[in-house]
Amino acid sequence: MSENRVQFATRLGVIATTVGSAVGLGNIWRFPFEAGAHGGGAFLIIDLFFIFIVGIPVVCAEFVIGRHTGSNVRGAFRRLAPGKAWGVVGYIGLLASVLILSFYSVVAGWTLEYIYRSVVGFGGVESVEGLHSQFDAFATSDWRPLMWTLVFLGLNYFILSRGVQKGIERMSNIMMPLLFVILIVFCVNSLMMPAAAEGLEFLFKPDFSKVTPTVMLSAMGQAFFSLSLGLGCLITYSSYFKRDTHLVRTAGVMASLDTLVAVLAGIIIFSAVFTFGMEPAAGPKLVFEILPSIFSRMPGAVIWSTLFFVLLMLASLSSTISMSEISIAYLTDEFGMGRRKATILNIGVAMLLGSLCALSFGALSDWTICGMTVFNFFDYVSSNILLPIGGMVISIFVGWVLKRGIVNEELGAGSGISRVIVSLIVVCLRYVAPLCIALVFLFGLGIF
Repeated sequence: MSENRVQFATRLGVIATTVGSAVGLGNIWRFPFEAGAHGGGAFLIIDLFFIFIVGIPVVCAEFVIGRHTGSNVRGAFRRLAPGKAWGVVGYIGLLASVLILSFYSVVAGWTLEYIYRSVVGFGGVESVEGLHSQFDAFATSDWRPLMWTLVFLGLNYFILSRGVQKGIERMSNIMMPLLFVILIVFCVNSLMMPAAAEGLEFLFKPDFSKVTPTVMLSAMGQAFFSLSLGLGCLITYSSYFKRDTHLVRTAGVMASLDTLVAVLAGIIIFSAVFTFGMEPAAGPKLVFEILPSIFSRMPGAVIWSTLFFVLLMLASLSSTISMSEISIAYLTDEFGMGRRKATILNIGVAMLLGSLCALSFGALSDWTICGMTVFNFFDYVSSNILLPIGGMVISIFVGWVLKRGIVNEELGAGSGISRVIVSLIVVCLRYVAPLCIALVFLFGLGIF
């Protein structure tokens, strides 16, 4: 590990940044509609199971690689396996981070639009049908989605250009506590709703009769993607860890808090959905069409709706910052580029590709790649191909290739973690994680 490499200043910063890299739209947007579509409590239990047998071990694997080398995702594999093909995972992570940042920023831009719409009361529209028409008109227009995408990426530049400690760590220390405060306020309000008990029963009382292979694979995919595995952002962030950072404990805390956010989001959304007689299996439109309709019927509608979309924006921002840092660390480490210049290049590329994604619902809707719009193509390639391959390679590399002494040293260094736990993590990386990730990969491609 390079002694001159910048490091996170505090343990709070380590937790806030790593949790921030995981917490995103996958927790507050994707988890509720996945759980709603796949049986609620049963989906949650299966999701938790895979987080512990796949998620935490792969997080530990990325932490081992990052802290031991103190390098970016490409440089880390070059140091650990010089001249070997393992380094390709670094390029996979870099490509995936650029593609995800591009289309993810479009959805994050929608949250900015909906903060504005919440403040002005959605023009007096309250019905789901009316809000659906509003959303379609907005998403398929040209300049507003594009404008908000560029504004959101500008916020990323503002934070990233200030560096690791003064930018990423400082903002994470503010955003993550604020995000949890907003979540708790929402939960208290939701639990006071008339049908809150029904929502809680749906979320926490499992109905295993609804469990199918598709449900299990969906839960496995949710666990994998919710923690941002296979992307390389955790390798990058852990390269800023101090030697006394407890890797296993940090991975456990990160996974627990990430799951907690998803569960709290489920409590909020399902309590409201059952109270107002909506459908829990509503899918992605749950956030931008059904929830605004619900908020409009609540006392203090403007406040609750605005707070919710601020919550989504904060979650999105913490995730995109970590995605950007993958490329920025690569450019500064490998090419000696100044941080500000590297940040400008990263955000500039994201603005260009993000513009194509933002316009793919409108002016560029006829411009397709393999029969998909630019937005859908970036989403498909990164989520269904690059991330699973990256996660599988990282698992196999740490489980089978990396010297066991390095793994033992990094996972046990200064943490008092027993060799039994380290051995269990290695077993999961060798056998369980690759098999599970392979199933998700084949499922995502429609083969299995």
